[in-house]
Amino acid sequence: MQLLKWGATAALALGLFQLSAPAQAAGGKTLEAVKARGVLNCPGHDGSYLGFAEVDDKGNWKGMDIDLCRAVATAVLGDPSKVKIVPISWAQRWPSLQSGDIDIIIKASGGTLSRDTELGLQFSNSYYLGTTKVMAHKELNLSSLKDADGGSICIPAGTSQEQQVAAYAQKLGIKLQPVVIEKTEELEQAYFSKRCDLYTQWGPVLAIARVAKGKVEDHVILPDVLAVEPEVMIVRQGDDNWVDVANWTLTALLFAEQEGITSKNVDEIRAKPTSPQVAKFLGATPGVGKGLGLSDDWAYNVIKKVGNYSEIFDNDLGKNSPYKMDRELTNLWNNGGVLFPLVID
Repeated sequence: MQLLKWGATAALALGLFQLSAPAQAAGGKTLEAVKARGVLNCPGHDGSYLGFAEVDDKGNWKGMDIDLCRAVATAVLGDPSKVKIVPISWAQRWPSLQSGDIDIIIKASGGTLSRDTELGLQFSNSYYLGTTKVMAHKELNLSSLKDADGGSICIPAGTSQEQQVAAYAQKLGIKLQPVVIEKTEELEQAYFSKRCDLYTQWGPVLAIARVAKGKVEDHVILPDVLAVEPEVMIVRQGDDNWVDVANWTLTALLFAEQEGITSKNVDEIRAKPTSPQVAKFLGATPGVGKGLGLSDDWAYNVIKKVGNYSEIFDNDLGKNSPYKMDRELTNLWNNGGVLFPLVID
C-alpha cells in the first residue's frame, strides 16, 4: 500500500514536472544571453581543420562545424551571419565555454564520461559519427598498426586521440613513440616531412589531408579502428533549454533531408505542406517554437538560409567540396546510415 501511494505521488510529481517543463525551457539563460547580445559566439580553430572549420583566401570561415554554428544562430536570431567565430585551440575549448567566451562548442568534439562528470558539460545528439584511424607512409609497407612496433606517431594534443592511441597500443602489445603537437598544420607538417612514421586523427581528417597534400598514392590509411566517436554539440550543464535548442536545430536539418525539404523548395512546401508534421515544422501551423523560446518560423529560416543536412555535408565535405567524401555511417537511417531526426509532433 505504501508502495502504491509512493508510486501515485511520483507519477503526480512527474506529471507536474512535464507540464511545467516547456515554460521553464522558454527562459534558458544562454538563449536569453545570445538574444540580448545579438550574436552567437562559436569556436573556430587556431589554424585549419579542413572540411570542418577553415578560412578561405578572403578570410571567410567555412566548413561543416561553422555551418552548424550558423544553423543555431539562424534558429535563435534568424540570421546565419550573426555568428562570431572565436579561434581557439583544442585545449582552450572547455575553459572558453565555462567562462562564457563561447556559447556552444561545435568543433569535431566527442561526448565522453569525464567531460560530462568532471568538466560539467552536456551534449547534443551526434551530428557526425567518426572513427579514429592511423595513416602511414606507404614505403613502410605496414599492413596494420601491429607492424609499427617502435615507430613514432603524430598525435593532436589536447584530444581524446592521445588516450585512444595509448589504449590501442597496449591492447596490441606494442610501443609507439608519441609526437604530440597542438596545431593541425604543424602536426601535418611533422608527418608529411617524415618526422613521424604514423599520423593518428579522426578518419575524415586523414582522408582530407591526403587529398589536400596531393599525395594520396604515397600514404595508406591502416585498417585499424582505434575508436568510434560520436561528434556532438557541447554546452554547459544546467541549461537544458540550450541543449534542447542544439538538438532541435540538428533535428531540423535531418528532418528536412528526410522529407525532401531543401533551401530551394522550402517556400513551395511551406505553402502546400505534405503532412501536418511538415506544416508545424515550417511554421505554417503554430507550435514549433514557443516551448523552446523561439519563433514559429525558426526551422523554416534554418532550412531557407543554411540548407538541410545533406546540403551542408555536400558543400563542406561531399560532392560539391574539394574533398568528395562519402557520407558512409553519417547518412540518414533510411539510407544506410545512423543519423535520425527526433519526432516532430
